[in-house]
Amino acid sequence: MNTHSGRRARTAAAATGLAAVLLAATPGVATAAGENLPPLQPSTGTLTVNRTKGCSGEPVHVPGAPELRAVVEDTTQDNEEWESNRAGAEFEVWWTGADGIQQRRSHTSGVVQSPITRMWQTPSELPADTVVSWHVRAVDEEGATSAWSDETPGITCRFIIDTVSPEPATVVSEQYPDGDSSWHDGVGVYGSFTFDSPSEDVVEYVYSVLGAGTTRVRPEEPGGPVTVRWMPEDSGVYYVQVRAVDRAGRSSSQTTHYMRVAAGRAPVAHWTLADPAGADNAAAEAGPAARAEDGVVFGAPAPSRTDLTSTVTLDGRNNSYLTPDAPATDTARTFALSAWARPAATDTPMTVASQDAADGTSTFTLGLRPTADGPATWVFRYGGTTLTGGSASVGGWAHLVGLYDTEDDTLRLHVNGKEVASETGVAPMAAPGAFQIGRARDDGGAHWQGELGDVRVWDRVVSRKEIERLGARPADLVAAWDIERTDDDVIPDRYGDEPLTLHGGAGFYTPDYAACLEDPECVEFPADALDGNDHLTLDGTDDYAATGGSVVDTADSFSVGLWVRFADTSPDRPMTVLSQGDADSDAFKVRYDPAASEWQLVVTSGSEPGATETVVAGPGAPTSYADEVAVVYDDSEGRITLYVGGEAVATAEFDASWSATGPLQIGRGHTADGGWGEYFHGGADAVRVFRGALTAAQVRSFAYLH
Repeated sequence: MNTHSGRRARTAAAATGLAAVLLAATPGVATAAGENLPPLQPSTGTLTVNRTKGCSGEPVHVPGAPELRAVVEDTTQDNEEWESNRAGAEFEVWWTGADGIQQRRSHTSGVVQSPITRMWQTPSELPADTVVSWHVRAVDEEGATSAWSDETPGITCRFIIDTVSPEPATVVSEQYPDGDSSWHDGVGVYGSFTFDSPSEDVVEYVYSVLGAGTTRVRPEEPGGPVTVRWMPEDSGVYYVQVRAVDRAGRSSSQTTHYMRVAAGRAPVAHWTLADPAGADNAAAEAGPAARAEDGVVFGAPAPSRTDLTSTVTLDGRNNSYLTPDAPATDTARTFALSAWARPAATDTPMTVASQDAADGTSTFTLGLRPTADGPATWVFRYGGTTLTGGSASVGGWAHLVGLYDTEDDTLRLHVNGKEVASETGVAPMAAPGAFQIGRARDDGGAHWQGELGDVRVWDRVVSRKEIERLGARPADLVAAWDIERTDDDVIPDRYGDEPLTLHGGAGFYTPDYAACLEDPECVEFPADALDGNDHLTLDGTDDYAATGGSVVDTADSFSVGLWVRFADTSPDRPMTVLSQGDADSDAFKVRYDPAASEWQLVVTSGSEPGATETVVAGPGAPTSYADEVAVVYDDSEGRITLYVGGEAVATAEFDASWSATGPLQIGRGHTADGGWGEYFHGGADAVRVFRGALTAAQVRSFAYLH
């Protein structure tokens, strides 16, 4: 059959099939019994090349002989109720060879339950750089066929096999060039990187930095260049790896662009505020000195576990501020500022730093604001955008960073090294007036009351890693009791500063393995000591261990942990494993309450009679092995958290305005009448005290930290 007669035959068959479908679908007209109707014409929308490229009439480019797919379906109108719809697919491809003769190949799949996607992996002999057309039709199990997919309303699908990969991409960056030994620009400064390939059919570039996750970018038109922006978060040697991808999906070889990134530029203004008492201005590490008004007192305490030696105290009055009488930075461009802050009150708006606008207000303010139903929150306001986050507590130090990035017009607020709020799409605002420390031109001045230290201003992005380092106050071990047997009822601190004294007959447990080996009736070895050779044993009646004085400063961040083992995994009363307070109450205590089947953290708001007691709890059960119990207070968040087995089970707000000066107690706590009780029955070991808040990861291994 020649091409024209074959086309006429297919058209006639399609017309017959279409008439039958229309007849069956016409109301009141029945299909003749036993008549087989042709399957449905495959929809162009279900046809794909290599799964991802559809059929649009324009040729799609593929890297090799492709896989063709189509959804086929038999009609249901000629079936009895018990019959199923079964269909297969007949694919056909054709092209014109170099000799001008049309070539065809076809493939028919098996007939299966439909609707279903059928596929054909085309033969490898298909020519490259040639337009290959294709269509498909459905076939039922009796051999009836649908119309071809490119008959009305369909279209003919086409593809071109491209066997040539694109040329490698070039990488050009003015800020971070390749090929020299110099250190360029630095942390927090964006650089532009232009990718280009000589190949005219490149439609995408795939790149990564330091081998991290890949990013895909597309040029405006095939073969064109594309420019991306990137900012380093740390100094060092970096590399960008790029591959060019053409419209067939073929990838070039990889281009690697090496660069040396310098440390970030120093702040444009920096006042440590660690000037000697009586000074009338704050000397500047960078920028102009800051004039100090009468309400500024130098020589205040600095946050512990930092490099600061002292700070300033501001009394909240109109004359308690510092200023260089000049702007610190151009706030219409990228900038950042940071400071250490410790509020003496949180019931009124207060400002850490600001910069004056031209209209007598402040373009930005960094500080705190009270809330109606909770603790005060930290605030960074820039123009009409206000970010809030974190918890501000009286007497608690916090490291604050406010950042505005014009690269994506994003405003960010960080508290203690963590981003707590951000907003994108913030318009730039100019602030031509003076930089202010401790006050603003809004909120009635919002003067700061408390301590401030180490105020810095940058004209660049301060990276996440830099912010983490600036706000770091790593916990350090101040006392450790590796409990081993002694003869004088005193357990020495590892550092010899604060011994732990035994009371009420408290003793030691040492497993006697030898006795069990010598006893023929011994069938179960004794349990190991909690740590080392021995551990503390308490009888639950009057046994406990305590330090001679205060070890934990409850007005500052602290962490306390120990290992415990219950003598009875079904205790009949509440038992306290750890506490510290004063003569009449506990600032905090940890106990297990069997009636509620929960671990409880109990905190008291103060030492005075009638102080509020708060109980928070998490479900749990005593074990016959070691329970790791730890309490962590983070003064920057104003919260204390109980961990059991390395997991946080309860957290509460903690009032650090009173310092519990009593000794650390192991195995007892205060009862409701103010006396001592709730004695623990079991073992204890590996008692650790840290100045500062352990991270959640550190809590899981607190006994091994040094």
